[in-house]
Amino acid sequence: MIGTELLDDPGADAAAVRAELEDIARLNALFGGTRAVVGELEPVFRAAARRPGPGPGRAATWTLLDVGTGMGDIPRAAAAAARRHGIALRLVGIERHFAAACLARDADRATPLALLRADGGAPPLAEHSVDIVIASQVLHHLPRAVATRWIAGFDRLARRVVVLADLRRSRLAMAGVWAAALALRMDRVTRHDAVVSLRRGYTTREFDALLAAAGIRTAARRRLGFRIVASWRPRGAPGDP
Repeated sequence: MIGTELLDDPGADAAAVRAELEDIARLNALFGGTRAVVGELEPVFRAAARRPGPGPGRAATWTLLDVGTGMGDIPRAAAAAARRHGIALRLVGIERHFAAACLARDADRATPLALLRADGGAPPLAEHSVDIVIASQVLHHLPRAVATRWIAGFDRLARRVVVLADLRRSRLAMAGVWAAALALRMDRVTRHDAVVSLRRGYTTREFDALLAAAGIRTAARRRLGFRIVASWRPRGAPGDP
């Protein structure tokens, strides 16, 4: 692994974790992290909205699992997008940081988020037990072999779609995020970790190699804000309920 980040340590100081996750949520909103995930889910929601629904005045209800949920900002943005298409999302987050789990749970009580304290590679869930699995800016925290196992595990968990989003490695992005974090008066730890995260990021070719190693036949795509994404329908998933 390249460098170290605060969020690599499950025992990191709670106040420091809170400060960094609040900064990351701002960066997600401003520089494409949220859009990268929601943009992959919108076509899935639109397609579902065109199919016959559960009846007048009744929203379809799906489950969404966010691995490494942080503040829970991205799954809540996904829930808002789903509502526009008549879909209600039950949100579940996996988080190994106790402070992060508490923060995610309490960040927006109007959109509940259930929390599991678990390892993202071995969540206590059955195969194809959730509709959507997302993982944003998580894989770069893992050695490549571990990331490959996690991706294969996500494929087994989901019924409808898996969405992965991470950072695309770039010297320009490293300079830009450091300058942006400084201009936004973010903590020095955030500035450091944002650069390390981008150093740990992927090229599209590297991300494709991860997917292929996990047995996933899809290609990574670039998104604005030096993001990289991939989404697919899980293998062996049952038909729509």
